[in-house]
Amino acid sequence: QCALTAALCLGLSLGAACGPPCSGLPALRLDPKVSRSVLPLSAVFIGMVTSNNLCLKHVGVAFYNVGRSLTTVFNVLLSYLLLKQTTSLYALLACGVIIGGFWLGVDQEGAEGTLSWTGIFFGILASLCVSLNAIYTKKVLPVVDGSIWRLTFYNNVNACVLFFPLMMLLGEFHTLYHFDKLGNPSFWGMMTLGGVFGFAIGYVTGLQIKFTSPLTHNVSGTAKACAQTVLAVIYFEETKSFLWWTSNLMVLGGSFAYTWVKGLEMRKVQEDPNVKSSERNETGV
Repeated sequence: QCALTAALCLGLSLGAACGPPCSGLPALRLDPKVSRSVLPLSAVFIGMVTSNNLCLKHVGVAFYNVGRSLTTVFNVLLSYLLLKQTTSLYALLACGVIIGGFWLGVDQEGAEGTLSWTGIFFGILASLCVSLNAIYTKKVLPVVDGSIWRLTFYNNVNACVLFFPLMMLLGEFHTLYHFDKLGNPSFWGMMTLGGVFGFAIGYVTGLQIKFTSPLTHNVSGTAKACAQTVLAVIYFEETKSFLWWTSNLMVLGGSFAYTWVKGLEMRKVQEDPNVKSSERNETGV
């Protein structure tokens, strides 16, 4: 997925000289200095991709939304730990609803006999990495002159390099050597399709973070996960309890309540010229 994304970026960039529709794309060249500056984001990106996949490996697609629902909570925690920014009581109450929905979902999965604590662990780790990914994307954008195209290229080239030692450490090359579908065209067709979707999602995600904020991206991601949950239940013809659905609604409702509270705070800051700059920064996270 990372290799195909980097190749697509480079290929479309080379086609920019040919005129429309690629004429607006910037030329790409690998600058080691820029690559090093993007490296922290790439490390977080690898953690996000890996933990997401491992979470999906151990939990059902329907529970995936709840399993990695703590992204907004980590946003608040990281804002305090890294930026020393406090959060209002109402925003904290919204986070409490999200945490309550998470624990209720865990309880209901346990009641159904489908709970995987390994999946829960990777879901929490994925939530942390998604939050960090959004923050670092916003932080690293100036290094590539605000170009999502360049950021996508550098991030995925770095990821291709960083994945190799991880694959060696975890014995993935041995697994690949004995994998029986390496010569299967259908397998590579699905992998290529996944790479194309990964390229599209990564590019659109970067644009959203660039023009809005990490918070907006995380909340829209929660809405996407909710739709994904409903589709998964329908597709796999599963039957879920009332409390199971309640946990999903609590996660979604808490996320939107947090956004609403932060939106009101941002509007208040914009309307009041006497608000301190530190407070402006806090509400803009």
